[in-house]
Amino acid sequence: MRAMVYRGPYKIRVEEKDIPAIEHPNDAIVRVTLAAICGSDLHMYHGAMPDTRIGMTFGHEFIGVVEQVGSSVQNLQVGDRVMVPFNICCGSCWYCTRGLYSNCNNTNANHYAVGGIYGYSHTAGGYDGAQSEYVRVPFADVGPTLIPDWMSDEDAVLLTDAAPTGYFGAQLGDIVEGDVVIVFGAGPVGLLAARSAWLMGAGRVIVIDHLDYRLEKAREFAQAETFNFTEYRDIVLEMKKQTDFFGADVAIEAVGAEADGAFFQHVTASKLKLQGGGSPVALNWAIDSVRKGGTISVVGGFGPLFSNVKMGDLMNKGLTLHSNQTPVKRQWPRLFEHVRNGYLKPRELVTHRFPLEHITEGYHVFSSKLDGCIKPLVVPSAA
Repeated sequence: MRAMVYRGPYKIRVEEKDIPAIEHPNDAIVRVTLAAICGSDLHMYHGAMPDTRIGMTFGHEFIGVVEQVGSSVQNLQVGDRVMVPFNICCGSCWYCTRGLYSNCNNTNANHYAVGGIYGYSHTAGGYDGAQSEYVRVPFADVGPTLIPDWMSDEDAVLLTDAAPTGYFGAQLGDIVEGDVVIVFGAGPVGLLAARSAWLMGAGRVIVIDHLDYRLEKAREFAQAETFNFTEYRDIVLEMKKQTDFFGADVAIEAVGAEADGAFFQHVTASKLKLQGGGSPVALNWAIDSVRKGGTISVVGGFGPLFSNVKMGDLMNKGLTLHSNQTPVKRQWPRLFEHVRNGYLKPRELVTHRFPLEHITEGYHVFSSKLDGCIKPLVVPSAA
């Protein structure tokens, strides 16, 4: 099959790889019909995520058709159209039985904090991802679900990560009616978090970024107020002014490891530098922008180490911080309702489609924020 292959920071290409095989009776092989490039993929592409190994295939957002099932699989049949959450989860461990699928205890042999994730470095188990023509899906009776007849493919593929993560970001904020919510980052996750904040009762939603075209999308898609932080000497001071020097009730950090370049890449105190896990700039802005007793939600992706987070301010202000990788399956029932009823339309964030053979161009366009790119999809030739 043809697959995207990582060859080092900023170096990817499409190569021939063996079609994955059934390795366990609970496996399925899925022919990928539509995948996506995620902002988290860019962390690996830029060399900012630890233990990203040469030869790995990225891609954790995908839908496809079941081509083969292991002898123990009962819920799927060959020919089924499925959407697959980015979490690889066993369904039976202490965490999975409590709906914490992203913390599955049996899918990451490296015993790092997170459970298994498709195509997301060996810190997440080292599984090959779906920016390819075929992908192996472990625990096939647990993760995948049939794509409803009424759901578009573009909504379905965004419901495997971006939409649940944005929704989860708002959920972790413990928003109550009338809250002022600030979202740092106007990528797909931030935009979906801002839109979801309204569904949870927010009285005011503010989105902060440095790219005017993404801020325009925030106004259009999320009906949010927007601020370009490059236009202010101190964006935290401006947020204080905007809230009568009280601060927001909730801040959602939807930026992650690299703080998107213009949020300034912080070099960690460890010798790992960029491999340590990322920049705390947006997180510190969040800490400074909320009121005392406020809540911070972190859904941006970080590596295992980073320094200079304002823990003293967080503690002294009495802030609550919630964070995790999104347990996608736990979000699906309510999200399916919102999408079917038209309250959320994730497909509206899709701006580009790239054939798998042109995925190098897709990463370049997405990484460099060219051509108004917000969410790029990847179409394998096998589709």
